[in-house]
Amino acid sequence: MIQQFEDQFHRKFYYLRLSITDVCNFRCTYCLPDGYKPDQKKPSFLTLDEIRRVVGAFANCGTDKIRITGGEPSLRRDFVDIIHTVSEQEGINKVATTTNGYRMAKSVADWKAAGLTDINVSVDSLDPRMFHQITGENKFAQVMEGIDAAFEAGFGKVKVNTVLLRDLNSGELPKFLDWIKSRPIQLRFIELMQTGDMGDLFKNHHQSGVQIRNHLIANGWMLKPRAQNDGPAQVFCHPDYQGEIGLIMPYEKDFCASCNRLRVSSLGKLHLCLFGDYGVDLRDLLEEDSQKEALIERIQAQLQEKRVSHFLQDGNTGMTPHLASIGG
Repeated sequence: MIQQFEDQFHRKFYYLRLSITDVCNFRCTYCLPDGYKPDQKKPSFLTLDEIRRVVGAFANCGTDKIRITGGEPSLRRDFVDIIHTVSEQEGINKVATTTNGYRMAKSVADWKAAGLTDINVSVDSLDPRMFHQITGENKFAQVMEGIDAAFEAGFGKVKVNTVLLRDLNSGELPKFLDWIKSRPIQLRFIELMQTGDMGDLFKNHHQSGVQIRNHLIANGWMLKPRAQNDGPAQVFCHPDYQGEIGLIMPYEKDFCASCNRLRVSSLGKLHLCLFGDYGVDLRDLLEEDSQKEALIERIQAQLQEKRVSHFLQDGNTGMTPHLASIGG
């Protein structure tokens, strides 16, 4: 290991969210309500060799967890090859992905065989009609089959991401709790985050996770300790439940104090924050293996520009047009 990636606030970065595409086939109200709009002038997505080089650089500097994201990452025809390439980099212990789940039933066993260790599935409602309304796709049964297939393939736990939406899925907590009682699912409620293209959706549907946290604590749920490469969720467990509950509340005070993750977009730009004002191009240093030292130096230099907070609480939404653009 050459050096540990660290910023000026002494935060160390063990976790890379690597986007491999911004294409998605769902039309979620909080992300791509009008569907994906291709841009013919846009450069091509990162190649397999470029992915290997950027992951190798991060692994050399203390990162041990890679999350492969999109858009919808499984839309890449070489998705299995990407998983295998990431998983075989020395120093990488966890290879995760976040998916909308529509291909899982058919493909999740192949993903695991290629080296995938962890999987997150987006499920915004357990009511098929509400699922359709939020995602724009009538694929609830297909996604549920995919989760079952993940367990059959040997995943010991599946994480399920649910974006909290007031007056849409906000009343489903009892149904979700019943669902995870006898299933090893970590259900993660994510507060709706405001992005540039969101308009009135945030104002109409944002709901804090504090109410859910208070309910959990009052009913015997206990906060688990956080590992150094864990994401930002506050995770709660209960002796009567096989499953767990995670809460991601980015508007809470000091949310950014424990930040341990960086992002690289599908076009090879380093993003210091999901809500940052710019991305730093790395692609010119991903052409040859011999450029690794220069690549590491550029990343480390940029880390000194990382801000102490995303300042979401002050109304800052940065340059991110929607969550699919740099992998959420």
